Amino acid sequence: MSPLVPADPTMLHPMPGQPRVVQLKPLVTSPLIEVGEYSYYDDPDDPTAFETRNVLYHYGPEKLVIGKFCALGTGVRFVMNGANHRMDGPSTFPFPILGGSWADHFDLLTGLPVRGDTVVGNDVWFGHGVTVMPGVRIGHGAIVATGAVVVSDVPDYGVVGGNPARLIRTRYADGDIARLLAVAWWDWPAEHITAHVRTLMSGSVDDLEKAAPARA
Repeated sequence: MSPLVPADPTMLHPMPGQPRVVQLKPLVTSPLIEVGEYSYYDDPDDPTAFETRNVLYHYGPEKLVIGKFCALGTGVRFVMNGANHRMDGPSTFPFPILGGSWADHFDLLTGLPVRGDTVVGNDVWFGHGVTVMPGVRIGHGAIVATGAVVVSDVPDYGVVGGNPARLIRTRYADGDIARLLAVAWWDWPAEHITAHVRTLMSGSVDDLEKAAPARA
């Protein structure tokens, strides 16, 4: 029997003949973006421009954190806190950023409300054209439907859709979700994951618990 070989998490284009698919961890260079192994983005135009085309208004210091084994469909975008404008005066227009004497009023742009880091858990599937707003937290195992605009937190193993995105259902009962989180298969060694791919893709929660590596 041939040895089991995990996929290479450092390969930028993991699918031969498909340059539209990139793994994000070897692609990302910004210190404000963290991505776990095996998370990928699919785009027929230029997936390698993910940091500039798909992470918008990222002027810092808030981070975008994406877990392991996440699948991002074409056009998934993360709107960061830099998109905020003042809303407490007659105009929302950010005059100081355009320069001239307007720049003397840059203090009017400080202290804008922020929602903190945007955090995506592990094993999250994003459909085509999803928009994620600043400071949202998306739980492990969640599914975000095509075209959704996510403005609030998504629970673990929740399925959300719409604009604004609302919870459609959860993928498992609460007790099974707790068991799945305890197993945390995404933290298994890659070799152990490789040996149990069929269980991960089509098994039950019971099967997954039985497949979990022994704890030291």
